[in-house]
Amino acid sequence: MRIVFMGTPEFAVPCLNILLENGYDIAAVVTAPDKPGGRLGMMASPVKQFALSKGLLVLQPEKLRNPEFLETLRSLRADMQVVVAFRMLPEMVWNMPPKGTMNLHASLLPRYRGAAPINWAIINGEKETGLSTFLLQHDIDTGDVLFQETLPIGENETAGELHDRMMAAGAKLVLKSVKAIEAGTAQPRPQADVQATHAPKIFTADCTIDFNRKMSDVHNFVRGLSPYPGAWTTFEGKTVKILRTLKSPQFTSGTPGQWYSDGKNTLHIGCSDGCVQVLELQMEGKKRLETEEFLRGFKYAWTPLTV
Repeated sequence: MRIVFMGTPEFAVPCLNILLENGYDIAAVVTAPDKPGGRLGMMASPVKQFALSKGLLVLQPEKLRNPEFLETLRSLRADMQVVVAFRMLPEMVWNMPPKGTMNLHASLLPRYRGAAPINWAIINGEKETGLSTFLLQHDIDTGDVLFQETLPIGENETAGELHDRMMAAGAKLVLKSVKAIEAGTAQPRPQADVQATHAPKIFTADCTIDFNRKMSDVHNFVRGLSPYPGAWTTFEGKTVKILRTLKSPQFTSGTPGQWYSDGKNTLHIGCSDGCVQVLELQMEGKKRLETEEFLRGFKYAWTPLTV
């Protein structure tokens, strides 16, 4: 079966790789245009880098409605398109191949439709999430579901850690879905829109930590935004990203937003019903540090914490 693959970030690379390993004819790879990379010059997407290493044709349209791009896409005569972490497609693109266009989404649809499903599942304290493959339709993340796989979320697992687990599991689900479409055994089923929840794109302004909230909410917020874009607060007039925490319910005397430390090993920040223990952080303009390393280099008249 002849496939056009569409994707951009690292998350999509294993999906492309598994299709190649299983003998599928990848007619072309569509990915984002190169971006400026500072001193490194123009930077190619992870998908482009991988595709070129395999000798695949790479297309990088600025606009998906560009007539020249559409004509090139038609000329490839793909049986289907596989989309993983790309951008929204116009109907003239997703409706082109005879077997349709399949997408991988990092949630159990219809829950967490949108750009940041991994982050929001953790921020909201979910105990499990999953992956879905579905056929594209007009509205984003609303198409008929092909297959789903449920994954547990660890109590202290970060978005980055969950992302990496999903990346591997997602490739296997994509392969399973493509094989079913090829064999004609796929049984797409409509989503229950009444159960839909949303996972909108997250901006830096959305990442400010509110320590007046419960300890568990703060902990979930931190790990849901770690390592990127990073939950942040301010300390001594500087922005600080808090990247990893633990819940410390035994410390109920802490004031929300107050930093406490023994100056050597431990650092806590007060919440409304306890504290979070900070394990990793990043001061403005500095590298990411574990707490003990940070305390060795940051001299301050710390307030000790009592139970």
